[in-house]
Amino acid sequence: MTLSSTFITFEGIDGSGKSTQARRLAETLQTEGHDVVLTREPGGSPGAEQIRKLVLEGDPDRWSAETEILLFTAARRDHLERTILPALAKGQVVICDRFADSTRMYQGLSRGDLRKVVDQLHSLMIGREPDLTILIDMDPDTGLTRALSRQGSEERFEDFGPDLQRQMRAGFLALADEFSDRFRIIDGARDMDAVAADVHATALKALS
Repeated sequence: MTLSSTFITFEGIDGSGKSTQARRLAETLQTEGHDVVLTREPGGSPGAEQIRKLVLEGDPDRWSAETEILLFTAARRDHLERTILPALAKGQVVICDRFADSTRMYQGLSRGDLRKVVDQLHSLMIGREPDLTILIDMDPDTGLTRALSRQGSEERFEDFGPDLQRQMRAGFLALADEFSDRFRIIDGARDMDAVAADVHATALKALS
């Protein structure tokens, strides 16, 4: 069995542990002999990393929702061109911490009903969905506590508060239903090793 040329994304609310699980899956697949590229959004390419600083740092109201959608789409396009598509063309496994589903949630729903705008831009400028999306599901209050405990500079969305976290969790679960062909939900409120084992088994089962 091979997982070559496969695009896997991780989604979830802030503090769900998805970044840790994305890294662990990448490490596990590498030890099994797969050629893996681990990346993230916003970011994942030099240009996109510059945009990351613009959208994740500063005051929560720094940008309008419409401006944010354009910035995230610009970052994703650069990421797609320079990192994701070249890796897939080489037959590599691409594991990405967040992708378009996060924009559908954070910009498309959290600050107004802009989901249609997000989807239109995605269709026009991106045109690619993951082969598998792993949603790490987590209680919103627990997730926010974890996220704020990191005390990093990238806390702009955490600063929107617990109501946003609850809205985002419900939104991600709705997306998992909408895109049930590629979404798999993993309970993140457990020991990290147990979650990692489920993530690994889910990836192998879905792609076997």
